[in-house]
Amino acid sequence: DWVVRELEYPMPPRQIEFAKLYLTNVVTGKRYIKKLVDQGIVDGWDDPRLVTIAALRRRGYTPESIKMFMEMVGVSKSNSSVDYAMLDYCIREDLKMKRPRMMAVLHPLKLVIDNYPENQTELMEASNHPKNPDMGVRSISFSRELWIEESDFSLDPPKGYKRLTLPKDGSPAKPVRLRAAYIIQPVSCETDENGRVTVVHAQYFPETKSGSTGADTVKAKATIHWVDAKTALPAEIRVYGRLFEMEHPESSEADYRTLLNPNSKEILKGYVEPALAEAKKDEKFQFERNGYFVADRVDFTGEHPVFNLSVTLRDSKGKF
Repeated sequence: DWVVRELEYPMPPRQIEFAKLYLTNVVTGKRYIKKLVDQGIVDGWDDPRLVTIAALRRRGYTPESIKMFMEMVGVSKSNSSVDYAMLDYCIREDLKMKRPRMMAVLHPLKLVIDNYPENQTELMEASNHPKNPDMGVRSISFSRELWIEESDFSLDPPKGYKRLTLPKDGSPAKPVRLRAAYIIQPVSCETDENGRVTVVHAQYFPETKSGSTGADTVKAKATIHWVDAKTALPAEIRVYGRLFEMEHPESSEADYRTLLNPNSKEILKGYVEPALAEAKKDEKFQFERNGYFVADRVDFTGEHPVFNLSVTLRDSKGKF
């Protein structure tokens, strides 16, 4: 500023310096990111675990969510660090009323409804967004064999568990509703040589079809999602976590490679509704009970669907 003043410009240029903004559990400096890319630790400058604009777009972040984040953070003249969870909050807030809800099973477990006709398939009507009726409804097929989440059945459930289980005292199992379909009650299960459950057998109550007059004749305290094993579409699901275990890796003197989160990327082989074969690259959805996902802008095809996790539905640290 002294130089500008001494030169006595009639309209002196204005110089403003702003401080750096850091996010926890990730690096923002170009030199650090270049090391990660050059050494193959991440999959490129658009790896969804980074916070470059290309990476945020590939992870499904919208311009509106990034703008909301910057408005919440503000501009500072002193270096500051912001919890990554604030960025997560912004994308949830932007997508929650805009994107349709679909069903996808990330960790598949076979469910067989023993008293449902073997060769029968019927269409169920499901809302695309329960809180936004303007999004309409869709039809999804239902048959005797389904895929459910592995975590929705437990032989040794924790306290308060309300999903599928088989009581050890021999008493009848508690009924559970299948989203947009019937109420079911587990009756037995099959396990492999390691004791892992591979198939759950259940019976359904025909009078409890969602939307029917007898839907409430059997009470269920929990609702789980599912996809029809006959029509479900195999899909690659990429689940991303924090890149570093340490909140401020750039400030550490340790080798940054020792600070990496080994579970920052997990590739799952799951199943999704067949309609998702028609999704467009960059199209975003809420997968019920799992989170918000985006069709990968590089690798997605109708024959090989690839979805990236944008953000989970809940944040343990709460809202901002």
